[in-house]
Amino acid sequence: MQIDNNVIKKAEILIEALPYIQKLYGKTIVIKYGGNAMISDELKNSVMEDITLLKYVGMNPVVVHGGGPDINRALDKFDIKSEFVNGLRVTDAPTMEVAQMVLVGKTNKEIVSLLNQKGGKAIGLSGIDGNLIECEQYKTNIDGRETDIGYVGNITKINSKVIDLIAKDEYIPVIAPIGIGTDGQSYNINADTVAGEIAAALKAEKLMLLTDVEGVKMSRESDEILAALTIPQVHDLIEKKVINGGMIPKVLGCIDALEKGVGRTHIIDGRIPHCILLEIFTYKGIGTMIMREKVLYHSNEKL
Repeated sequence: MQIDNNVIKKAEILIEALPYIQKLYGKTIVIKYGGNAMISDELKNSVMEDITLLKYVGMNPVVVHGGGPDINRALDKFDIKSEFVNGLRVTDAPTMEVAQMVLVGKTNKEIVSLLNQKGGKAIGLSGIDGNLIECEQYKTNIDGRETDIGYVGNITKINSKVIDLIAKDEYIPVIAPIGIGTDGQSYNINADTVAGEIAAALKAEKLMLLTDVEGVKMSRESDEILAALTIPQVHDLIEKKVINGGMIPKVLGCIDALEKGVGRTHIIDGRIPHCILLEIFTYKGIGTMIMREKVLYHSNEKL
């Protein structure tokens, strides 16, 4: 009997994934879900399938989500103007009320529902639940002056016990980036920051940031994506202005997570279907991995 080559290739793909499944079994993977992957129905389903599969092969995925497009649409409906300073949303009281309503009441529950449809057992949380994300007011720097941008949070503590208990059981925690102050005031927090701090608190093996870019490029003139970088190499690329703009806070967040004990961090293109599986389970990956030092999981990895 002749076997179809496509069937054999599928088996080879599974074998390529085997050493990663062995290495990551029982480990925590924190995934920041945002960008275009939250807009397209095809990509939404793809991401949810990836996360559910991680759980079923023995890993402990934890999802932290953004929700900028949903917040923007809701603010427009209420005729509330959106304003950003240094990449952060200026959050007055009406904006905070809408952001919390959307992130906790709409976006979070939609993600939970999608994961459950795929066979996962997702539980929605926000930083308010059990004082999970404690924070204080964040003030940004504009022209050397500390500037108040409203109810934007600076994380002071992650109470990770509840996340750890849920993730190491049969459930998938899905966390909205709303924090709580000592006075009970809610704060809006950048989702990348929340994901990094949660990954650090859980001592996660991986932090994965889904973005709308392919990864870190080799140079300003090149389209080639760097598959793996160490912390010194990242600082060098920032100095050379190869890494610039909105990519700077992402890579610095990765470095901060690594220095606090996270094993590997990844910046991947959420516009690619099944981007999580392609990055985790293939020898080369599809995005940029940032590590303290280049240590291979196994001999076939291409770093």
